[in-house]
Amino acid sequence: MGLHFSQLGNLEGLCVDAELNECLEKPQVCGSNTTCLNTIGSFHCQCQPGFRFSTNTNYTRDCEDIDECNVTAGICGVNGTCENQEGSYSCLCHPGHSNYGNKQVRCSVLTCDQFKADETPGQTVPGLAGLLSLMRNNCLALSNSGDAAGGRLTGEVLLENVFTEINGLMSHGILSNREVSGLLGAVEDALSLIGPQLRDNHTTMETDHTEAELAVRRGQTPPTGPISLANDNTRLDISWETATGNVTYPGFALAGLVCYMTLERSVNNSFQYLTDTDTDTATAAASKPSYQISSKVVTALVSNPATDHLAQPVILTFKHLQERAESAEMNYTCVFWSEGLVQEEGGVWSRRGCTKNTFELRLLTWLGLSVSVVCLLLCILTFWLCRSIQGTRTTIHLHLCVCLFIADLVFLTGISHTQSKGGCGVVAGLLHLFFLGSFSWMLLEGVLLYRMVVLVFNATIRPLYLYAVGYGLPLAIVIISAITYPDGYGTTQHCWLSLERGLIWSFFGPVCTIIILNAFFFLITVWRLAQKFSSLNPDLSNLHKIIKGVFTVTAVAQLCVLGTMWIFGVFQFQEEGTVVMTYLFTILNSLQGALLFIMHCLLNKTVRVEYGKLLSCICTPQKKRYSEVSTTNPSSSNSQEGAYQQNPVGLLLFY
Repeated sequence: MGLHFSQLGNLEGLCVDAELNECLEKPQVCGSNTTCLNTIGSFHCQCQPGFRFSTNTNYTRDCEDIDECNVTAGICGVNGTCENQEGSYSCLCHPGHSNYGNKQVRCSVLTCDQFKADETPGQTVPGLAGLLSLMRNNCLALSNSGDAAGGRLTGEVLLENVFTEINGLMSHGILSNREVSGLLGAVEDALSLIGPQLRDNHTTMETDHTEAELAVRRGQTPPTGPISLANDNTRLDISWETATGNVTYPGFALAGLVCYMTLERSVNNSFQYLTDTDTDTATAAASKPSYQISSKVVTALVSNPATDHLAQPVILTFKHLQERAESAEMNYTCVFWSEGLVQEEGGVWSRRGCTKNTFELRLLTWLGLSVSVVCLLLCILTFWLCRSIQGTRTTIHLHLCVCLFIADLVFLTGISHTQSKGGCGVVAGLLHLFFLGSFSWMLLEGVLLYRMVVLVFNATIRPLYLYAVGYGLPLAIVIISAITYPDGYGTTQHCWLSLERGLIWSFFGPVCTIIILNAFFFLITVWRLAQKFSSLNPDLSNLHKIIKGVFTVTAVAQLCVLGTMWIFGVFQFQEEGTVVMTYLFTILNSLQGALLFIMHCLLNKTVRVEYGKLLSCICTPQKKRYSEVSTTNPSSSNSQEGAYQQNPVGLLLFY
């Protein structure tokens, strides 16, 4: 069907597709409420949304309406009435319930009392009347099913009007604690009502005094996966499972983040009840430390109505207004605004439920990298001054340690100095250059290892090639990246590469490539060494056990030194990165210098002999311990590398 015979030249009986489009034939090959899809040599009929193939006619290409009201029980919820339509359906909500203008979403309870102005004398918050009135009118329109669409503003227009009101309120200057509580509560209630009415899945709003970002997901099934909302001052990381909760799914889920530009000035003196237990008395006021707001005030909200006990944490990352290192006299703590702790105050800061791992992670990074820097300095002095191990291999190790030493030192001193855009960009560029340089020298180390074992008589690499790959290749990558996207060097959080426009892959791309190449070189090297061992004496079972153990230990250490630990760094810089990945990356990366010192210095017999001679000179300068002199003391790099070629077990241990 759909194929015709034709003749081309002298080839008789050749079948070709005449490109007959059956979907354009009359009468139509597909029945009513269908869509015809033409294919090569045939066609395909499929039902339009809301229809299915008919079972009440002999013509099987007809589609009939699906009565969703009867097919799916409770499709509109217990508080809505389902009306079937041709190819669709509508949910009519009972008074006091709403589906927020989406006729194919379950009806949920909607109360408007939170937008009613408090008429109690002294309790009314000045400036909020316009905001509350605006939201109350919208709420009443939504809760009245008969007037759900009559004159109601769209979600986008309503959101803009709300933030115009908020901007006007905050422009008046310092607010009282009661006004702050009223503002924060009104913003949370307003966004919870507006969010489901927005058309887009992602909406941002910015005024002189606020920055807001909302994420909404709609559908018949609850959304899953991570959520990340951020602005210049704060980042919110949660999951859609947390935003939805374990309650009956209403057909949508919402997450939002609002940052207030100047509100910290109004709440910078509300610490009178901030104690370790957050008690409601001030008996120990004299012994309390002093507090000061160190970040912008934010509101984080989700559509989940039950947030007292969450299965997964809600992570808020703040940027400090002024960067100050923690010490015994000063540290940071996370607090939230509590309205019910002290009613007569109108709201105070509390630390209940807040946990923090930033200080622990920073301390771990500083300790680990400090140890790494010391070990790398020892490695550099060893490779530079120890004449008995000079050669191509030592040159590679020397420059590998130099790159890591500079990178770690720059990281320790400049990674958090984001105040200066230019200075932060320079720090990011140096980190990019020298971390890439360390991987380039790691690649050269893998190539040399391969040549020493596989290409026995051609094991050296010319210095020009070493420096061209070790420093020239990273420099070329950094220059191209800086020209392509100069603003990507330095972010508001760290002096590192931006995640925008894929710039981060100018680092991770070469890193992953080098890791794969070095893994390949290592496997080939081990395979060739295994062949050499087997050819020596196949009956030496004990030797085989030793070989297997050496292979295993060396394989793990070698892959760590060659950069496997940076695999965790790939996951850390993605949105789905976890705290576990961050800690693993920090621990492994900070110990890189120590691993190099252990593998290339302490496990090298020649270096140990030199260390022993140095210690003997320091401790007993009058005596010379000739018994500690090595029986092998090569006079040149070639003799040293030749010894390695005849002793593959020693070669593996050195690497």
